[in-house]
Amino acid sequence: MLSSLKPKTLLIRSSKIVHKSSLLHQLARFVTEEAVCLMFNIKLEDIYVVECWRYVVYVHAKGVSKFVSYADFPPIIGVKPPTPAEFVKWRKRWQRGNDPAQRKQAPKWWAEFFANEFWQALSEPVLCSWGKLVGLIKFALTESTLQKLRESYRHDLALLMAS
Repeated sequence: MLSSLKPKTLLIRSSKIVHKSSLLHQLARFVTEEAVCLMFNIKLEDIYVVECWRYVVYVHAKGVSKFVSYADFPPIIGVKPPTPAEFVKWRKRWQRGNDPAQRKQAPKWWAEFFANEFWQALSEPVLCSWGKLVGLIKFALTESTLQKLRESYRHDLALLMAS
């Protein structure tokens, strides 16, 4: 099962994301601290700052000081959904990847990101929104990954229905 065992609570904390450019990149709306944590396999507390510049994102964390592309971040709910032009940006980014087997798919950690978001959904409508978003970008995931995400979705939906 892809779901993590973190408690479901609404967490309010100050953001470590800082916009350093007056012009926002169109994919800047998808930059999240949770994605940074999975991208670099670090804890949320280890992030010092995530700076969104005009064309790149700078991540400064414990043991990490890297520039990453906006196209490395998965889409999220609560903001404008991804457009076909953004799908193209993601695909171009993945084609530059080192692993030839992964050139047409999103990074493997995206599946963990979505499974975590399923688990953290506090209501059925929120979980449904995450499910629809994954359905929108299913082109980016392998069939086995999609199957695992479907199982995670069903499991988390059953937990929400039971509570």
